[in-house]
Amino acid sequence: MPIYDALQAEDPAIYNALMGEMDRQRDGVELIPSENYISPAVMEVMASVFNNKYSEGYPGKRYYGGQEYTDCVESIAIERATKLFNCEHANVQPHAGAPANIGMYFALLEPGDTVMGMDLSHGGHLTHGHPVTYITKIFNFVRYKMKDVETGEIDYDEMREVALREKPKIILAGFSAYPRELDYAKMKAIADEVGAYTVADMAHIAGMIAGGALRNPFDDGFDVITTTTHKSLRGPRGGMILCRELALGKKMDKSIFPGFQGGPIMQMVAAKAVAFGEALKPEFKDYAHQIIKNSQRMAHRFMENGAKLITNGTDNHLMMIDCVKSWGITGQEAETLLDRVGITLNKNMIADDPRKPMDPSGIRFGTPAITTRGMKEPEMDILTDFMLRAIEAKEDNSAIEQLHSEVIEFCRGFPVPGIKA
Repeated sequence: MPIYDALQAEDPAIYNALMGEMDRQRDGVELIPSENYISPAVMEVMASVFNNKYSEGYPGKRYYGGQEYTDCVESIAIERATKLFNCEHANVQPHAGAPANIGMYFALLEPGDTVMGMDLSHGGHLTHGHPVTYITKIFNFVRYKMKDVETGEIDYDEMREVALREKPKIILAGFSAYPRELDYAKMKAIADEVGAYTVADMAHIAGMIAGGALRNPFDDGFDVITTTTHKSLRGPRGGMILCRELALGKKMDKSIFPGFQGGPIMQMVAAKAVAFGEALKPEFKDYAHQIIKNSQRMAHRFMENGAKLITNGTDNHLMMIDCVKSWGITGQEAETLLDRVGITLNKNMIADDPRKPMDPSGIRFGTPAITTRGMKEPEMDILTDFMLRAIEAKEDNSAIEQLHSEVIEFCRGFPVPGIKA
């Protein structure tokens, strides 16, 4: 565990908050599917002297001098990313997933062009065209949905009809709250018919693709993949754009810099390189497959106990439960209740939810972080039972306090990387 003597002396308030967060992560269960734990090696380089260096441009083509070592780490990150995802080009400079998507849009589109993405309430992401985002003032977005919420099947026939009518320049695969795997080949066929680019936003599932547990969209001919580098990939918080062919990659580079961002955050680029190196190791494949085994075991356990899962199961790392139908409480109430016992997840709208985003019907949770801690199928049964017991005891404060103590004791058996048990 890092030593924070300088921080403790300089700023006790921030030091105390940091120590509190360490305790929270160590003693609690992290089920938010977009969160994970980084390795000590990734953490070390994030707090390194690379922070001190401006590196506008790209390796070999910088605007400032003194770039020998920044060029080195960015080149390593690019090489490892292209190897991980079997593509010709990677831009590792995006500061996050949303800037990666925005840079991609400006590389491929002209103002007024149309993008087809997944509807937010059916599992999509804000950056895929939700009206609250500024990007919708520049580009036109149309949406596709599930045909059958019971199975999660996308309505590919309707997608084709809308594509033929609207002529999108991009057909965008990807999601933030969808428990099934998309049919990339069908989406590629529709895109070819209308002359559209194919882009996959794999932010949530990048680690499982890198580990061979889920299908790589490039194998079905997709043009571009955007992603975050944290979540299931277990890297620092940041973004990345991957291109199947080098020619398209050059457009992405110009769009990110100088088109959209300034200098890259070099300590994060270096940390990405370390994380990609970890993901290339054989044990990462085991990790990627275990995420899904754990998720499917937990989903099965919940359904055995009468919970209503959206799409009645999962193919990936996440699950969605309709709390109103399952237990007669809202997603907000479930999130707050489970927080009290040290189990963290997030409220989430379900398909065509009649409730508001801040007080929705559902919850969303997943297994990347708990799998990083070494938990496997038997622990999924224990965690599911913890959650069900909390919901059953929601009016009993003493039972909730007892359950919280049990969760802490359970967590102590599964150390968080970089945090002393």
